Amino acid sequence: MDAFLAFFTIFTQPELLLLVGVGTFAGVYIGAIPGLSVTMAVSILISFTFSWDVYPAISLMVGIYMGGVYGGSRTAILLNIPGAPSAIATALDGYPMALRGEAGQAIGVTTVMSFFGGFIGILVLALAAPFVSDFALSFQPRDYMLLAVLGILLVGSLSQGSLVKGIFAGALGIAIGAVGRDPLTFTERFTFDLPVMQGGISFIAVMIGMFGVSEALLQLHHVGLPAVRQKITRIVPSFGTVRKYLPLALQTSSIGVIIGALPGTGGDIAALMAYDHAKRVTKKPARPFGQGAMEGLVAPETANNAAVGGAFIPMMTLGIPGDAVTAIMIGALFIHGLNPGPMLMIDKPDMFWFIVGALVTANFFMLLFGLTGIRIFTKIVEMPRSVLIPLILLLSIVGAYAVNNSLTDVYWMLGFGVFGYFMRHYGYPLGPVILGVILSRLLDDNWRRAIISEREDLGRFFHGILTSPLSLVLFLTVLFIFFSQTPLWHKLKARLLRDRTAEEAEQ
Repeated sequence: MDAFLAFFTIFTQPELLLLVGVGTFAGVYIGAIPGLSVTMAVSILISFTFSWDVYPAISLMVGIYMGGVYGGSRTAILLNIPGAPSAIATALDGYPMALRGEAGQAIGVTTVMSFFGGFIGILVLALAAPFVSDFALSFQPRDYMLLAVLGILLVGSLSQGSLVKGIFAGALGIAIGAVGRDPLTFTERFTFDLPVMQGGISFIAVMIGMFGVSEALLQLHHVGLPAVRQKITRIVPSFGTVRKYLPLALQTSSIGVIIGALPGTGGDIAALMAYDHAKRVTKKPARPFGQGAMEGLVAPETANNAAVGGAFIPMMTLGIPGDAVTAIMIGALFIHGLNPGPMLMIDKPDMFWFIVGALVTANFFMLLFGLTGIRIFTKIVEMPRSVLIPLILLLSIVGAYAVNNSLTDVYWMLGFGVFGYFMRHYGYPLGPVILGVILSRLLDDNWRRAIISEREDLGRFFHGILTSPLSLVLFLTVLFIFFSQTPLWHKLKARLLRDRTAEEAEQ
């Protein structure tokens, strides 16, 4: 009971409350700028908070983390430049809404659903952390590999047109992700003996170029057209709207928590999987996906914020980071003399409840800061294109440079921007390219770990899949999703629907 009282510490100390608020505010705007990642902001903070007490240091970091995950959606909706990889799916339907003059409504729904997803993630962290961490720990390398294959099959959801073009784009992304030195054998792959390619290509630079620069180049075709006026009549979604999307939000929040709790994954994969789930379960969206479907905002935004709570579960219960930010936070706890893991839960349970309290507070601050300033922000898309295009290019260059403080990343970003422009011009989707880059390392590393652990015997590998309940479920899910994207499935589905309609007509 004494440890649980630590949950309320943050509400009784104005200094801590202020630090969470400042952190969340900074996180929202850092997350909105492409290239300025939350990971970078938290890692810089460690040096500033080295001499602080642990509670103020953690308060600031938690605020930046929660705000930063949400902030990426702002530029995704307004400029079609995801502020972070976790906002890629948000751009698919958010930006079309901004083009219709509905940016205010899109940001309002995004904010409320991010709050909802964040709340579910924290609730699971507080009530079921040990159970979820046990489940996450049961994942073997082959399960991670199957998860990556499952993710790659999302290419059908992100294609928005020709599946063949989507597969090409996804394969291209995997090839880009494989560039550089092999982390296991240190041999060069796709480097063409060029030193500049040995370190690989930053996927943030690829993302900014593909979405940001290509968007600026496309806008050149419409430079003389007047800007779309935004309707800012109602920002906060009605209770009816929230209630309508509540079942989907609960489902995608669960996806976010589980994916977030798996070490090495994170909010970007959670958001993409949630988007695919929304496409599969939504029978009749008010608008098609990719053209401003509200479900396309609800799913990724609930999932990527729920993943924040999920990422804390293995960190707090096992000492294993759920993502890059929690890895840095483990370092911060070590600096302050704490030992994250099972012993932390036994020796310092008050720290666990303090972090839960900080997350709850940051979530409320995120709702507050997210719903304010929208009228000013939406003015961005009302700017004349002669101003907007240089602004997008400037943001893209600053963002790409900020990744590693390297001009090389800027050159990559500009190159992929031009390439992305031609891809969009000829109807090739960009989403699968980024998906391929994100999942390339997860697939590659875990396939080889899995096959090495089975002594490079394919028979033992498949035997392991068939005898493990978790692997078998993932394998069958992969088969089903693959089959559901074939023409044969569509024919069977149409036939079943026709037969059912005929039976109903006879009755």
